[in-house]
Formats: sequence, C-alpha cells, structure tokens
Amino acid sequence: MNIESLKGLYLSREGRIGRKTFWLGFLGLAVVSILLSIVIMPMVGLGMMADTSAMIAASTDPAEMSRLATQAMGRSSWSGLLLFALFVYPASAILIKRRHDRDSAGNDVWIYFGLSIVLLLLQVSGFGFSMVDMGGFQVPVPTLMTTLLTAVLAIIGIYLLVVCGFLKGTEGTNTYGPDPLGGEPA
Repeated sequence: MNIESLKGLYLSREGRIGRKTFWLGFLGLAVVSILLSIVIMPMVGLGMMADTSAMIAASTDPAEMSRLATQAMGRSSWSGLLLFALFVYPASAILIKRRHDRDSAGNDVWIYFGLSIVLLLLQVSGFGFSMVDMGGFQVPVPTLMTTLLTAVLAIIGIYLLVVCGFLKGTEGTNTYGPDPLGGEPA
C-alpha cells in the first residue's frame, strides 16, 4: 500500500473496501493503539496500569489501596477517552466503507461510536461506578446503567465484527461504488 491508499483507507468514508482491506486496516490501528498504550501514554502520566510500587507499599493500608485503585481507574478512563478520540475517525472510515461494501449507509457504526462515547464519559466522570466496601477496602463496581450499556455495546460490536469482518460484500456495483474485488453479478 502506498501513502495515498493509506490516506484513503483511514481518512475517507467514501467508496467500498473488501474484507482483506478491512482486517489489514484494523490491524494497523491495533498496532498503533498498543504502542501508544504501552510506550507513549505512561511517559505522559496516562498509563493504564496502577503504580505497582505504591500499591505494594500501601498493601497494609486499605484506605490507601482504595485511593490508588481509584486513581488508576481514573487514569485508565482518561487514557481510554484519549485513545477513542484519536482512533474514532480512522476506525469509522474503515467500518463505514466496509458497510458500504454490503450496501449499507453505516448508521449502525455511528450508533456504536455514540454509545461508546457515552460509556467513556460516564467512566471519566465517575458516574459509571459506585464504591463498594469489601472488608475495609473500597472497590469500584460498575453501576447497573454502565453494565447494561456495556452489554449493548458488546452486542453491537459483535454484530459489526461479523457483518464487516466475515460476510461477503455486494457483488458488482452498488449504491456506494464498484465492487472492490472487481466482480460482476452473475
């Protein structure tokens, strides 16, 4: 792939792509996301992991352990929101072009991303969790609303995975352009 085709894959919502391009596009996004999560975000204080040395030092103080766990969850929520903001545009471009290949406008992609941002904002704001006492240790537990929203997102995510990643596109030209595989209907 050259630079122009990569720009078209990640920055344009026009046209159609096949399953192979879909999987390669998401593989590229996954690699960059993992690199950001593991290497760069911890350098700027937004790592998703708790401070292990602080957790070990506080292991006899339940209140301090609770504080550190809540702090780590907050950083993780902000990291998730930042990654979402960075990847929503290229991911939507890939998903919508794949939905176009199945002769769909891709409105289900926008529903998925809309619900995702609601869930991330609930997590960042702290409204998506309540603190439960577990023997002197306060543990963040998802609220019923957060749990239900997560379940709905999982169902829509599985649906999009099957439709975009495994089902064949429309043969021949459709509303969104020519067949990316060059096939004509029988």
